[in-house]
Amino acid sequence: MRIVFRTDAAWQIGSGHVMRCLTLAESLRAGGAEVAFVCRAHPGHLGPQLEALGFPVRLLALDGGASADADAQPAHAAWVGARWETDAAETAAALPWRPDWLIVDHYGLDWRWQLAMRASVGRILVIDDLADRRHACDLLLDQNLTAQGAARYDGLVPAGCQVLAGPRYALLQPLYARLHQEARPRQGAVRRLLVFFGGVDRDGLTERAMRAIISLSLPGVTADVVVGANNPAWPDLQALAAPHAMLRLHRALPSLAPLMMQADLALGAGGATCWERLCLGLPCVVVTVADNQRAVTGLLAERGLVDWLGDAADADEPALAGALERWCADGIPAHWFPDFGMIDGQGCGRLCAAILAPSS
Repeated sequence: MRIVFRTDAAWQIGSGHVMRCLTLAESLRAGGAEVAFVCRAHPGHLGPQLEALGFPVRLLALDGGASADADAQPAHAAWVGARWETDAAETAAALPWRPDWLIVDHYGLDWRWQLAMRASVGRILVIDDLADRRHACDLLLDQNLTAQGAARYDGLVPAGCQVLAGPRYALLQPLYARLHQEARPRQGAVRRLLVFFGGVDRDGLTERAMRAIISLSLPGVTADVVVGANNPAWPDLQALAAPHAMLRLHRALPSLAPLMMQADLALGAGGATCWERLCLGLPCVVVTVADNQRAVTGLLAERGLVDWLGDAADADEPALAGALERWCADGIPAHWFPDFGMIDGQGCGRLCAAILAPSS
């Protein structure tokens, strides 16, 4: 089976879309599929990283033109970096072969782009979180926890489209499924922290968290601070961490799972990393860094599964220090342990089974 991903990373977009597609791509390749990527060359794209992992990547040049029917465009149309018509034509021309599946993870593309691609591909899978636009696809994945579940896509997908919804389909690396069985209940003193605010961290939350930790001078507490390869503040963070033995700085790790298993508490962003932390039973002080993270994080907070500090604008150094000081003073309550039923780390396998199943 041959599969092509159309997804992007950029300073504005972040790296999350490409990273979850990478997790799926590696699982599909392990299942015998031939996999390639088509990405636009935004500043901060991850083409070299994908190629280093053995995936062919076709890069599309930035265009920036607006489509004629601009008023009807998706809210994130500007993220494409070209007119949707141009992007569809260039994507079709860049395909290394006719794929059995085209997997699209891009908030800026909708049903028109997908219809334009129909003649060049077999079936289409859309990965979405927003439910804010129509799709013309055969399969849709929304891995988030929502009140409506699959029903939020009623009227947005064609009849016969299969919708897989909820964290049981969360695209986690296989390592999470294995470590899920070993996850320990956290309780008592907080001794080890994990700080990760995404691959790009446009809001500078990593530096704020580091300064908060330094200001508290917590005895016996160490912090693993992780940043992505595209974080532009890396030299400044190195300089900030250097004099402080309690801060251990890491860059572009292949997986957060080992550090999550060692940590007692995390400071991090909303989004896909929430499912990784919950899969391994790690409490987290969460800061939402995008509009679409608020509803999901709110539901998790209502269920007591995260400590939601607010948006990036709310999470200044004193706020982060206050939350951290409270957790360290009170300790992790003995009853804190999430319901693992909805997040077992098997989501990628479930989606792969749907993709690799013979077509009727």
